[in-house]
Parts: sequence; structure tokens; C-alpha cells
Amino acid sequence: MKSIERIYDFAVQNKCEALKNVPMSEYTSFKIGGPADIILMPENAEKMKKVFAFCKQEEIEPFVLGNGSNLLVSDEGIRGVVIYTGRMTQIELTGELTIRCDAGQSLSRLCNFALDNSLAGLEFAFGIPGSVGGAAHMNAGAYGGEMKDVILSCTHITPEGEIVQAPAASLGFSYRRSVYSSNGCLIAYIDIGLIQGCKPKIKSTMMDIIEKRRAKQPLEFPSAGSVFKRPEGYYAGALIEQCGLKGRSVGGAQLSSKHAGFIVNRGGATCEDVKKLIEIIKENVYNRFGVILETEIKIV
Repeated sequence: MKSIERIYDFAVQNKCEALKNVPMSEYTSFKIGGPADIILMPENAEKMKKVFAFCKQEEIEPFVLGNGSNLLVSDEGIRGVVIYTGRMTQIELTGELTIRCDAGQSLSRLCNFALDNSLAGLEFAFGIPGSVGGAAHMNAGAYGGEMKDVILSCTHITPEGEIVQAPAASLGFSYRRSVYSSNGCLIAYIDIGLIQGCKPKIKSTMMDIIEKRRAKQPLEFPSAGSVFKRPEGYYAGALIEQCGLKGRSVGGAQLSSKHAGFIVNRGGATCEDVKKLIEIIKENVYNRFGVILETEIKIV
């Protein structure tokens, strides 16, 4: 714990906001999760670089948190350090068709910024409930588009403390994956390239997409989005629905009766409730179809 205290003191001395024993339920869309020992909140890449390097010096691997929209955090919380990117929200035009956006900005805000500047190509991402850094990390996508389609480069901080701008071609984008799944680097900001568009048409497409989301997804309850990755040749939600599991509950966690790919928190759900329900779903799908479902949400 001495290392944790040193990291806290270092952050405060370097004017990086730091909090102790923060309930992770306050920082996740699932509204689930016990306390983290320390959460650090850098405002820019330089401050992130400093606290990340100091964590490494203290031999503590920090957990990086964006909007917390794809996470299920343990009821016991997170022992160690969380670096929260939600204070890193700068967004700007860097050219007629290019935008630079900090990792902590919300994806929906980035979409609206593109709309305000009549730039098209990002409409697919409107309504995806995550941060820009998280979306790049997992190559988020929907409605026929993925982040790899618009990212020109990601600027990240390496485990050695260097700030590096990496072109999209080097980032190994695939279905819900990138090199950030394993390279230990922290995304600081991204550059995206779009095309000139017609503002009313862009807005119409965005509104159509958000209406589809509202009609199909249980947005009225806390959740972590789609629980399972799409198995090759199938749709996870369809397999689950055919197993008759819609509405199945464990404690406060319920498999949505609106969309079989979502588990929602109906009130007071714990991490263990959700994990038990996930196992019930996986077992039923495997027994009936021989398909192994892989979770898309990250369990911490």
C-alpha cells in the first residue's frame, strides 16, 4: 500500500486530480462495482504520461477507464490504481476533413461535433455509449461502420513513457479488437478523417440510428451494452432468444425482454448476479447449439 500512497502523493504534487476509495458503480454504465483504491484523473496527454510512468516505476499496472460503458467491475472493487480519461475531452478541427479528439471525450459528442461541421462518415457511431479512446481500443462499430473506417492515427503513451503517433495501418484493427488489447499502451487522442457532407442528411441518418437503438435496446435500464461478441455465422441475441431465456433473472440482473443480447440492472444487481446469469446463458446456448459465446464486456 505504500506504493499506492506514493502514487497518490505524486499525482497531487503534479496537479493531477486524485481520489481515494471511489465506488466504481459511480463510473460504470452498469452502476455496479466496489471501490477502487485510487482513481487518477489527468486532463491531458502530458499529465497522463507522468502518472502512467510513475505507476510503472512503482511496479503497479494501472487500469484505464473511459466512460465505463463496456465494463463489469467486481463487487470487491479494484485493488490498485485506476486512470480515468474522462477529464481528457479536447476536440478540434485539424483540417477541412480531419478532427483530433481526446480519448476521454464521448463518442456521441464527437459525432455531434462532426455534424456541426458538416462532416460525414461517423454517423454509425452515434449512440454508442462509450469514450473515443474505448471505441478505438475495441474498434467499436454498428450499422455497417467501424472505427477503423475513420481513424487516421492514434496517439498513445507507451509503457516506456513515450508519446507516439501510430498510423491506423499499424493498429491491427479487427472485429472488436486492436493492438491495444495487448500492447500495454494508453490512447491519449485520435485523429479521424471524414468526408464533406450535407448537414441535414447527416442529422437525419443520426436520428434514424438513435431511433433504431431506442426501439431495439433497453436504454431505460443500466447495462454494459451488448454482452457477447457475435459468434461466426450466428447472432448471439438470436441464439439466446431461441433458448427461451429472455427475462431470465439472477438477483437484480435480468436478461432483457427487449433485446436478448443485453443484461440490465433492474436495481441492486451485483457483479456476481451478472456473472451467474452470463454462465446460465452460455451453458444453455452451448447445450442447444454447440456454440461457445464469448463476452464482449470486460470483467474487471
